[in-house]
Amino acid sequence: MNQDVSVIGLGTWQLGADWGEVDEDTALAVLDAAVDSGVTFFDTADVYGDGRSEQVIGTFLKSRSAEGLTVATKMGRRVPQRPEVYTLDNFRAWTDRSRANLGVDTLDLVQLHCPPTIVHSTDEVFDALDTLVEEERIAAYGVSVETRAEALAAIARPGVASVQIILNMLRLAPLEDVLPAAQKAGVGIIARVPLASGLLSGRYDEHTEFPENDHRNYNRHGEAFDVGETFSGVDFTTGLAAVRQLAPLVPADATMAQFALRWIIDQPGVSVVIPGARNPKQAQDNAAAASLPPLSDEALSAVHHVYDELIAPQLANRW
Repeated sequence: MNQDVSVIGLGTWQLGADWGEVDEDTALAVLDAAVDSGVTFFDTADVYGDGRSEQVIGTFLKSRSAEGLTVATKMGRRVPQRPEVYTLDNFRAWTDRSRANLGVDTLDLVQLHCPPTIVHSTDEVFDALDTLVEEERIAAYGVSVETRAEALAAIARPGVASVQIILNMLRLAPLEDVLPAAQKAGVGIIARVPLASGLLSGRYDEHTEFPENDHRNYNRHGEAFDVGETFSGVDFTTGLAAVRQLAPLVPADATMAQFALRWIIDQPGVSVVIPGARNPKQAQDNAAAASLPPLSDEALSAVHHVYDELIAPQLANRW
């Protein structure tokens, strides 16, 4: 993937759906604030609001120069998750829809959106993606994954430019194998869910309530999709306990969220981190994490200690 992208990007699931209501004016203001703060990488998907996130970004791209901006989208989750749907004809149709939504001729980066595990070992799928590059529908392709095994399978594919995986202070396992393998192969790592669905912002407690249409309400146990996408698969109460242990490590000039983002930036092999934002200030604050100095060895070690004590026993190497 393009190595010139900003280390802090913007995830735009929030601008589509599943995080409570975000009106279009606010969504456009978030995009403006992010770019004005130095963000040059947007991550979206055709399924976010069934295209709404892509369309909002498309409107934004028409309103100001897109020079230097990379927009990554994802495909494959608007249909039932069956291996047989990952065909060249479907890829053409899906990417044509995303191109129309975004108002571009060629998509910068298209990622398979957490496909069934077997898809990663299906040669025909990657041959079809190569064809999309040859046809100039897309400039590059990658894979968004749920598990480390899927990430390693994708990294082994010669045409894969990027792997998107959950990585945060409550999800350390990718540090062991995925990041080193990606570095060796020259594959970009897009770190998603960097704040563990907001848990690592430090703003929540036992009394926090989430809207009915927010996945942090309706997907606590994986009712709608992989539970690892909600609070990184960590029990909410356990996550709060971990955050309270991590809070004293936050530098005096940073917020808890900025500390969490800086921790990810400091991991060798990470190309870009994609926190979401529901308002312009969040986008600005997130981008500012890139200006923080690297964390101390003591802080990095303490994060591992909290993870080993509270989180690792619960996740049991699931992802």
